[in-house]
Amino acid sequence: MSSGTRPAGARDSQVRSDRLEVAASVLALLADRTRLALMERLGRGEADVTTLTEACGAARPSVSQHLAKLRLAGLVTTRKDGRRVVYALRHGHLRRLVDEAMNVADHEIGSLPPHD
Repeated sequence: MSSGTRPAGARDSQVRSDRLEVAASVLALLADRTRLALMERLGRGEADVTTLTEACGAARPSVSQHLAKLRLAGLVTTRKDGRRVVYALRHGHLRRLVDEAMNVADHEIGSLPPHD
């Protein structure tokens, strides 16, 4: 049976499964401190490797490797600015996801009460 002839419930189940797989992959990438720091910095605007290296405190080769993983996964985009490569988040959902993760951290560190 082709995907076009599957019952609606089966299609919905497959879509949900695909969404969970992609979401888990994104969260797995963000589970690394350096990548999370890079994404947090990029949430404030575009930046080149030098700026990102200073912002996350990791060695430049490490930052470049992490950026390559984020780029390969489609989480960041690049553009050339003269000889520099400038990185940016692919979309605002990623910024909001990182912001929320940082808010959770604030609550854990500061023992703040939960809220919606």
